[in-house]
Amino acid sequence: MNSFNKNFYTSAIQKYGITAKGVNWLSKGTQTLRFDVILDMLPNDLSSYSIADAGCGFGDFYLYAQKNSKEPKEYIGIDSLIDMYEISSERTGCEIILADICRDSLPSADYYICSGAMNTLKLFESHLFIQNCFSACRYGFIFNVLHGDKKSETYNYVTTEQIEDIANNLNVDKVILRDDYFKNDITVTFLKARD
Repeated sequence: MNSFNKNFYTSAIQKYGITAKGVNWLSKGTQTLRFDVILDMLPNDLSSYSIADAGCGFGDFYLYAQKNSKEPKEYIGIDSLIDMYEISSERTGCEIILADICRDSLPSADYYICSGAMNTLKLFESHLFIQNCFSACRYGFIFNVLHGDKKSETYNYVTTEQIEDIANNLNVDKVILRDDYFKNDITVTFLKARD
């Protein structure tokens, strides 16, 4: 993780604690809205599937899925910040891995998900992040990113065309896009061909 991203999250944790704002979400409502969309794009019965949460933060997705009776067979959280690793390990009781998703080898899981962790990465870093998660999943990778061609010093916006280019480079079998839930946000599903 670059020093900007480390400071971006560390300062939020210090200011807001273990809350949605502590992982730089605008509010708990915007965080759970994105979780709902990811859950809608995953299989209905998650009890047969393993989920790896790339950039898991405080493990909020797992706790939200559990609360909504959509607990996966296995949950693996991955984060590059020691604070996130320690907090999510304690809160979820699940396996949490301390790793840089852009650079490190990732564990295999049926589905990879990512909510918000790419919002401050550069485009090439997002491409590496997506590539590594898609390579490590058995069936698919579901992620949300900021959507559009807006230029920002802090945030990374991705266009539909850039998403489609990444999908073509990775030989994604099927792409599903959903942008009807929040302005300037898109949730993307990259699926692999299944035998």
